[in-house]
Amino acid sequence: MGKVAIVTGATRGIGKAAALSLARAGFDVVITGRTLREGEGTATMPFAADGKQVAVPGSLETTAEAIRALGREALPVVMDVLDRRTMDTVVEQTLAQWGRIDLLLNNALYQGPGLMFPFAGFSFEQLEKSVLGNLVNQAYLARLVLPVMIRQGGGIYVSLSSNAAVNAPPAPPGKGGWGFVYGAPKSGFHRIAEFIHVEHAKDGILSFNVEPGYTVTEATVAMFGAESAAAFNRHASTPEVTGDVVAWLATAPEAGELAGTMITAPGFFKSRGISFP
Repeated sequence: MGKVAIVTGATRGIGKAAALSLARAGFDVVITGRTLREGEGTATMPFAADGKQVAVPGSLETTAEAIRALGREALPVVMDVLDRRTMDTVVEQTLAQWGRIDLLLNNALYQGPGLMFPFAGFSFEQLEKSVLGNLVNQAYLARLVLPVMIRQGGGIYVSLSSNAAVNAPPAPPGKGGWGFVYGAPKSGFHRIAEFIHVEHAKDGILSFNVEPGYTVTEATVAMFGAESAAAFNRHASTPEVTGDVVAWLATAPEAGELAGTMITAPGFFKSRGISFP
């Protein structure tokens, strides 16, 4: 039987790229997200006080088609990071179809108003939603998957972390920095992989934080335009870079030496002289 990965937030961006990289590496992939069909996707403008939405490309159906074109099976399941019942459904359907979970990439995050507001500007409802969707429910999903992996004798857990999780912002929001409502829950989220490593490495669980750097995705292009999105950072990465790093961690025997650490995706292969795939 082949290996099975769950990738959350796989309608577009890093999640989609990671799902495709894992499929190329031989995984069947459970993909989750809120957008089932092409043309239904929206994203919240990060600095807009009114929570303005813009249309974004990508869907579960489109990602599933791309995975199947690579010769692997795909199971699309609608999931919302604010609704734990949808996470129950993801795990239930995965086990019903394949009976195992070999990898979880906890990539999806809550994207709503307030994430990039200054400290004096957000509402506490916005903060509570971010904590729920960017920390509490992501820990919940990890907890659902962990006993399955332990029963199997091992598995791989990956958190899609962020520079904002481990460093102070270099500037205020809108001037090169990020908001407390984004950064604070992300810091807690970053600890999930660390605690799983400390407590469950003995159970055969390899756990990693992967930091993608600033990445130009379909959503950033839709929000700001292709030229402006790239101009934010002249060292901007692409989703495929991080997707390939996740697939390498999932398949390379030597990846175990990095368990419990944070891997910065841009430059990772070059700095280690790795040719992948």
